[in-house]
Amino acid sequence: MSILDLCAILLTLSAVFGWLNRKFVLLPHAIGLLVMGVVASLVLVALDAMLPDHRASATLGKVLGQIDFSAVVMDGMLAFLIFAGALHVDVGKLRNHAVPVLVLAILGTVVSTAIVGCGFWTVAQLSGHPVPLVWALVFGALISPTDPVAVMSTLRTVSIPDRLEVQLQGESLFNDGVGIVLFTVLLRFATGAPAAETTPLAVGELLLVEAGGGLLLGLVSGYLAYRAMRAIDDYPVEVLITLALVTATYATAEAIHVSGPLAMVAAGLLIGDRGPRYAMSDNTQKYVFALWTLVDEVLNSILFLLIGLEVLLVSFDGGNIVLAVLAVPLVIAARGASLAVPPVLFLRSPQFAVRNIPFLTWAGVRGGISVALALAVPDNPAKSAILVSTYAVVLFSIVVQGSTLGWMARRTVDLSPPA
Repeated sequence: MSILDLCAILLTLSAVFGWLNRKFVLLPHAIGLLVMGVVASLVLVALDAMLPDHRASATLGKVLGQIDFSAVVMDGMLAFLIFAGALHVDVGKLRNHAVPVLVLAILGTVVSTAIVGCGFWTVAQLSGHPVPLVWALVFGALISPTDPVAVMSTLRTVSIPDRLEVQLQGESLFNDGVGIVLFTVLLRFATGAPAAETTPLAVGELLLVEAGGGLLLGLVSGYLAYRAMRAIDDYPVEVLITLALVTATYATAEAIHVSGPLAMVAAGLLIGDRGPRYAMSDNTQKYVFALWTLVDEVLNSILFLLIGLEVLLVSFDGGNIVLAVLAVPLVIAARGASLAVPPVLFLRSPQFAVRNIPFLTWAGVRGGISVALALAVPDNPAKSAILVSTYAVVLFSIVVQGSTLGWMARRTVDLSPPA
């Protein structure tokens, strides 16, 4: 099957399911596509059980098998989606909330990884399906970061104070890069990398090069694109410059082994902040932001549909299901515990309101990045448990947490202005 055939199938399913959701189901668009993808997969499995000769799920499974989900997300969609998300973030507000954003993105991800990893190892031991501690920590690293795509898609349907929205947006943009770096480090230990690659110095160097190099690359390439856009007033060329910025920067990041997601965050924030003020005419702004809004919507639709359909390729068995069910409350509890640390460390800071912890915990939506990382785990006895648990957490967070986030906000969010 050609790339055109695959694109035709995915776009057609996205359009049809999107129309059905808008007309009859009335869930938020992304959540509706994911739910309908899962339902379609389950219906096909049920049909196969009733009509063994037809094997409809096997046919769709073959189509999905031609799609390397991990590569599609990590090497394709992610660059465009993160840039589009960062482009629309108010940098002025983000700067005012830099401390909580960085604390949540870095400290929160590390704490959550440790809690989830140790907890997953414990419940696996108790359930009779043990998972080595190092692989449990790998699961903690890939599932702890909130997904910027899922978070921003969910926030569109919720009304919350600006300070909370900025914190969630900024955290999801930055902790994605932090989580991927943690995942890379822990994967080195899990796969038995040479001792020279797992020393504290080597790990520190990896963290510095991956994270710092990604941010620096994004700032440099973003500034060059900004200067080029400032020198002209021609919206077709300026739109092309933003597309070139995303593809070239992300490809360069992968080639020199720095964080592509953090490069996209830096470039998107720079263009989104300085571009409208100094480099873009009103006409150019209209086309640039309309393009990236459309890119965001289309790729979001395909991504959430794929997450739902990819359930067909996951192997469920009794032991894995037990771990998956236990992983959902474990990840939520770890998210809440990681959010409780900053108020303890910053007792007098009004930016860390204890009352907002329940909402921020529930708003920690996971998405395609966690699934992509789980699929990228090398084959080993623990991979099946990791993959099934990842799917369970992602589906629960998007469908249940995402669809009830407005309800949670109305009951728990501190609406008083910061002191």
